[in-house]
Order: sequence, then structure tokens, then C-alpha cells
Amino acid sequence: MTERVAASSGRSGRRKRPTMLDVAREAGVALRTVSRVVNEDPTVGAHLASRVQAAITALGYAPDERAQQLRRGTSGTVGAAVRNLADAHPVLSAVDHAAREAGLAVLAMSTEDDEHREREAVMSMCRRRVDGIVIEPIGTSHDYLSGELAAGLPLVAVDRPTGGVEADAVLSDNAAGIGMAYRQLALHGHRRIGYIGDDERIFTGRERAAAFRACVAASGGPLDGMTHPGVFSPARISAALTAVLTGPAPATALITGNVETTIEVLRHLGADAGRVALVGFDDFPLADILRPGLTVVAQNSAVIGRTAIDLLVARSADPARPVQTVTVPVELIPRGSGELPPPD
Repeated sequence: MTERVAASSGRSGRRKRPTMLDVAREAGVALRTVSRVVNEDPTVGAHLASRVQAAITALGYAPDERAQQLRRGTSGTVGAAVRNLADAHPVLSAVDHAAREAGLAVLAMSTEDDEHREREAVMSMCRRRVDGIVIEPIGTSHDYLSGELAAGLPLVAVDRPTGGVEADAVLSDNAAGIGMAYRQLALHGHRRIGYIGDDERIFTGRERAAAFRACVAASGGPLDGMTHPGVFSPARISAALTAVLTGPAPATALITGNVETTIEVLRHLGADAGRVALVGFDDFPLADILRPGLTVVAQNSAVIGRTAIDLLVARSADPARPVQTVTVPVELIPRGSGELPPPD
């Protein structure tokens, strides 16, 4: 009877992992036969395949993914560089789900809105030879990836495009979303509408602030003192709220440019939150149980994540295909806060 190596241990006391050779001995077949079964070669006879599978089960053998990756020349892994892993990240969740369906694992790293950290994270992924990278760009230039892209690295940007290099991208329709928010508030009688949003050095912050200014200009509403983009911080949000909501002609409604800003605005408003009409860009958990419920412009995170992986896989299969930018529609979800009328 063949000795089962899986039960043995070395000097360290650590259990030795069974090898493909151990499986071959257990099944009484050639090593090459085990390799063919492990790699799902359909030409292996059913009887032999059954013997090998029984030996694999008996020994608890698991193929060495690193060896398989070396043979394939791929890692089976894609990188995802996103702004913040500490917070809920619906697009990253969707990317992970779509990647698993495509037989890929995701290596995720946080850039913390820092250009240096972004470059460090992305280049670390490149050194690990991931099969592609999904990036939520922070930096204004991604020239450092030129060599990797020329060598065939598939790269897909989400939420905002890369700078200085051509790469596939999946974006939300930012201008349409701000337009939906502005029209909803105007429809309910608001003329003095304020905007508090992200830093305009970031693509989404720039696009949404520009769209707000265009809405105000088209409607003939007041713009002076009503637009407050900038780096996110509680102190800046507090100052922007004071500027917008006080004075001789305060705003009667607000549009917030991203979920972090929305939550900070709600925190500062406190008990007064139900007295100021508000539409937030981005949905988030519990937004529907506020009183009133928060009206939002919701991005389709599931479609964004799935499209990013689809583009990554397509780029891997055909590196010469034209660069593609996909714009995903957004949706206005009215829940009450954006439907409040102006005060008498």
C-alpha cells in the first residue's frame, strides 16, 4: 500500500503538502497523467481521470497556482487601486464580483487621494505581474505607466480617466446627474441653490462643479457665493455651509458633490437637516431611513464594475483594440429631502 505523504511532517513539525508526484504514486499512474487531469485535458480516459481524482481527494492535494501561472504566463490576478479601502466602496465590490465570475482574483490597495501613494501602489502591482489593473485615478499624470502599457498591461480607469496615457475608462454621467439634481430642486420652487463638492483638481469634482455652474447660468439663478468645491475636510464643509446658508440672501437648497460631502453636511446641519432641501451625488446605506429620506443621484456601481472587468478581459484578448470610454447613466432617486419647498 502506498504511503500517504500528506500525513508526514518534517523537522519543523509542519505538515508537508502533497505533491503531484505523491498523487501519481497514490493513483498508480504516470506523473504526466496527473498533470493532464489537473489541467483538465479532455483526452484523458474517464477511468484514469477517476483514479487520479480519487487520489487527489484522499491526499488533499491542491495544485500549486504559482506553477500554473508560470506555465500560463499569467497571474490570474488583477490589481485595483482605489481612493479608500476603509470606507464602503460599491464599485470595488462590483469589480471583485465581476472578476470572480471571470476566474480572476483582485489585489486591492488604497491610494488615500495621494498621487505618490497611487504611483507606489500601481507600480507594486506591476512588479507582481498582475494580469491587469483597474484604477480610480488621483494623479493628473500617469506617464509612469507608459512602459507597462507598451508592454501590454491592460489598464482600465473607473470614475475618472487617466492623464497623459490612453487607457480604457468607465465613467458616470456627471453632468447629467448634476442636471437632474438641479432640475429637481428648481421644480420644487428653489431658485437660490448652493453647491458643495470635491476638489476641482479631481476629474469628478471638476466635472460636477462645472455642470452646476452651467445649470445656474442656464436658469438665470445667482452664482456668486453659491459654489464651494474644494479639498474635503470637516472645517471646509462647515465654512461652506455658513457661507451658503447665512447672509441676506441665503440658499434654500443644496447639492452635494459626493457621498463624503453629503454625510458631513448632514452632520453639520443636525436637527436642521429637514429644513434645507438637499440632493446628494452618490447613494449610500441608510440614506433611505433618514427623515426625510435623502434624495440622491445614484451611480450604477454594478454596471461600472462589470464593465471595467469586461474591458480588462477584452484588452487582454486584443491589446490592439481601440481605446474605449464607456459613460454609464445615473439615476435620480427622490426620497423627500430634494422635494422640500422653499421656506415661506
